[in-house]
Amino acid sequence: MKHILNRLINQESISSDEAKHVLVNISKGAYNQSQIASFLTVYMMRSVTIEELQGFRDALLELCLHVDLADYNGIDLCGTGGDGKDTFNISTLASFVTAGAGVNVTKHGNYGVSSACGSSNVMEFLGIKFTKDIDFLKRSLDEANICILHAPLFHPAMKNVAPIRKDLAVKTFFNMLGPMVNPAFPKHQMVGVFNLELLRMYGYLYQNTDINYTILHALDGYDEISLTGPAKVIRNASETIITPQFFGVETLNQAEIYGGDSVASAAKIFVDILNGQGTYAQNNVVCANAAMAIATVTKKSVEDSFGLAKEALLDGKAKAKFERLVGISRQ
Repeated sequence: MKHILNRLINQESISSDEAKHVLVNISKGAYNQSQIASFLTVYMMRSVTIEELQGFRDALLELCLHVDLADYNGIDLCGTGGDGKDTFNISTLASFVTAGAGVNVTKHGNYGVSSACGSSNVMEFLGIKFTKDIDFLKRSLDEANICILHAPLFHPAMKNVAPIRKDLAVKTFFNMLGPMVNPAFPKHQMVGVFNLELLRMYGYLYQNTDINYTILHALDGYDEISLTGPAKVIRNASETIITPQFFGVETLNQAEIYGGDSVASAAKIFVDILNGQGTYAQNNVVCANAAMAIATVTKKSVEDSFGLAKEALLDGKAKAKFERLVGISRQ
């Protein structure tokens, strides 16, 4: 590690194989906490290269506990986090709306590190069970069209990193990796990233896979469709800029999609929206993100998919999927 750190401190990059080797060694407990913290800190001061990111991704995919849910043809809706915007749990709500529209979702999530409340925080607070039991996950998909893959259960190799990330409480390159290391290896993914540089890197890495993908970044800094301005979207065969008008809605103000400063306040917003008590802004931003996911899987137009998402939310279909998943969790 000393040799690697010296090179990184001297502004050198490491190869994909070296990056993979470091993460494998971290998983084996080969380095102490100070060395791991130093390694993470380097990447807060300079950008990760495509080769490094690929090596980190390959290591985590190799080390994770794979769960076979291929028969469900699911999609993962996952943002990198780390955008510093403290929105409510948009992608998690969009996941339930997508499920409510009849599209299977294999949702990969974790506790918040750089934000007040990650997807796992709010779902745990509201009574959803985290498990790696395959029968439970399949039943969740059969009955609720969605299962939750809580990252720490499937990435035990990262137990040496988790407390350091928590103590640092800022985004690290692990924020960049989360969406790419879903243990179900879904064939469809909608990924939000926190800057344009990462959007380009993701586009490069995903084009060399067999995944059907939509990668997006709101140009004012969000790792999701925020409707506060235009967003850049990269798909397998296209690259476009979309605006709120694309969905037939008004441009939102950033304060309208703020998520509160605690798990309890985030959970209240979450439940209010599912109960049909969300604001115009909250409902539209959730449905816009769900629409992108629905369109990714079904190949319907985004306009038609937005209509399906609005129906799933406002007719209570998303709420029914959520309540079914909570019910299964309690049995």
